[in-house]
Amino acid sequence: MALAVFTHIATTSGVRSHFNMLDSCGTAAYHTGEEPDERTTELCQRRNIPIDLSNTARGIEPHDFDTFDVIFGMDTNNVRNLKRMQPPGSKAKVRLFGDVDDGKPVADSYYTNDFEATYRQVERYSRAFLKELGLNHSAKAKS
Repeated sequence: MALAVFTHIATTSGVRSHFNMLDSCGTAAYHTGEEPDERTTELCQRRNIPIDLSNTARGIEPHDFDTFDVIFGMDTNNVRNLKRMQPPGSKAKVRLFGDVDDGKPVADSYYTNDFEATYRQVERYSRAFLKELGLNHSAKAKS
């Protein structure tokens, strides 16, 4: 969900061109090859947020730490695992997504079954990250 929401907000805010590549992956390969959760897909469709249904789940790879400037973990366990996996000398800054706002972990809607709450949190953090980067000058997205 975070990838679709962030991409949508960056696009509708007119700043998508500031990001070379956006992607999503897990710290473990539990769901490798699986399509997005149907509840996430339904939420995105209800809110007119484009979601790439061909973007199947994958686990993070060592080269990702040099491909991306920032890698966000959704919770503290993700961040801890990402930092443990990060190759020495790689360029990515590993951060908790919530650190751009209130410092809280993103609620895992897969377990809470509250996809709306997770959406609201991810939307807020996405906007906060754009603001942190100085890219909040564009119109607020309507979702």
